[in-house]
Amino acid sequence: MSIQQEMRNKVKEAMLARDALKLLVTRGLVSAFTNELVATSRMPQEELTDDEAIAVIKRAVKQRKDSIDQFTKGNRLDLVANEAAELKILESFLPQMMSREEIKKVAVAKKEELNVTDKAGMGKFMGALMKEFKGMANGDDVKAVVEELFK
Repeated sequence: MSIQQEMRNKVKEAMLARDALKLLVTRGLVSAFTNELVATSRMPQEELTDDEAIAVIKRAVKQRKDSIDQFTKGNRLDLVANEAAELKILESFLPQMMSREEIKKVAVAKKEELNVTDKAGMGKFMGALMKEFKGMANGDDVKAVVEELFK
């Protein structure tokens, strides 16, 4: 079952459970999936690939994090709580991210494979790592590990 179909099922589950917040979040994602299809010149009835669906979910997570940051700066703690609750639900739909230790193991091996020895090759090295992880690792964590390796 694709992520898009799974999300439609989660809408039904949220309706039956009368979980208003989860219903709001899942309906928003289904809508975002449809918007993504239309934006890429496809029919709304088509299906996104799982990678595309994950990218849409990640965008929604990033939007919630940005909103939390802005609401905190604006001293709107009532809105922060709502965004944080939505963020928690959205993050439950994302695949498990790699830990820094796992990232470091792969990074050390890749560094030797590419024979990168100085900071000049750090950008190329970072790009190769991110391509290998394909969304399974947080970019900030990868950057921190790479910077640690080049100290």
